Amino acid sequence: MFGKLKASLGIGAAKVDTVLSSMAIYQGDTLQGTVNIQGGDVDQQIDAINLKLCTEMKVESEDSVSYQDFTLGSLQAVQPFVIGKNEQKQIPFQLKLNDETPITVLNAAKNQSHVWLETTLDIEFALDPKDRDYVDVLPLPVVAKMIAAIEQGGFSMVKADVEKGFLNGHNFSSKSGCYQEIEFRNNAFINKKEIELSFVLDGAWVHCLAEVDRSIGMRGDQYLSFSFGKNASDSEVHAAASRILSV
Repeated sequence: MFGKLKASLGIGAAKVDTVLSSMAIYQGDTLQGTVNIQGGDVDQQIDAINLKLCTEMKVESEDSVSYQDFTLGSLQAVQPFVIGKNEQKQIPFQLKLNDETPITVLNAAKNQSHVWLETTLDIEFALDPKDRDYVDVLPLPVVAKMIAAIEQGGFSMVKADVEKGFLNGHNFSSKSGCYQEIEFRNNAFINKKEIELSFVLDGAWVHCLAEVDRSIGMRGDQYLSFSFGKNASDSEVHAAASRILSV
């Protein structure tokens, strides 16, 4: 009887630790790993193991800015089971990244883009044991080439963040409900510009929306959008970058 009471109160509860096969992964790839569960002082019913891929997005209103966790994808790893006293279990899993998962490995002066995997044990009448593992999301080679081309054009990456909302390009739109902006600035005195890039994966294609802001002049913000294959040539990437730089 006391053992059941301990279990329901969360005393001596099971513990969870997720181990990823790799902490670094490219956009659009699949996370793989193992959920390790260590039984507590008593037998406990585990109703579910829930995995959530999360990021933090900026939410702007007329008079305030706040930040909220946003779920990009989820997975229930197992059916209900009982973890015995001091028992150890290993549950393998695979979770494909949402195509719009933000890039986190960026050489930005202020990088506010973060992605993590949150693992939760669903235990009745108890505080859910949780585990959070941050993931390094690498840009696809073609995306890295585009970023490098902008930097070679005299711009420095100053900021990267994730914002609430949707993107709409010439022939594409985002779907997740949040999008990443990667901001660049040049150091010119007269022709001072800011460039913001957002990338959206779509199967074998990479879509890009670019916003160019001139601080001097009356042209206002200019928007360009284009698409290229994941295996686009260097010349294709540099042609797209040249369009942005020439605005």
